[in-house]
Amino acid sequence: MPEYAFYGSETADIMDARGLTPRDYYDLLSDIWCAGTCAPRLREKWSNDNKTLGQCSVTAFLMQDIFGGKVFGIKRPNGNYHCFNVVGDCVFDLTSEQFTGEELDYSDCTEQHREEHFAKEEKRLRYEYLRKKLTEALKCNTPERPSIY
Repeated sequence: MPEYAFYGSETADIMDARGLTPRDYYDLLSDIWCAGTCAPRLREKWSNDNKTLGQCSVTAFLMQDIFGGKVFGIKRPNGNYHCFNVVGDCVFDLTSEQFTGEELDYSDCTEQHREEHFAKEEKRLRYEYLRKKLTEALKCNTPERPSIY
């Protein structure tokens, strides 16, 4: 079994209707995340060595579509929020690795809403692209499994 470094990976045992866990989605998304799905303000720093950079909100809302639950945000020094998922007792952050060497505080965070995040058209378009590519990857990797939408 591969080792995972994202926050909550060791307890991310929830499963979707296909029997996939957040770890499975991390594996799939690792082949999809790219500079085009990265937040524009971070795009020139994005690299294959830091694939999760700038991917938090689009990824967290995509995981919410799949697993339900809520998206919360950790307020960052620049005033933006770093988004992660809470599904029942399961807390996971597929994009936490972008903060190498920094410990994030996942307690007492603010719930995030897609209406606010997707009011920015560029973010909504990045989310839609990520969703489309993930749906395609699911069809290619597991043809017997239905699309997530």
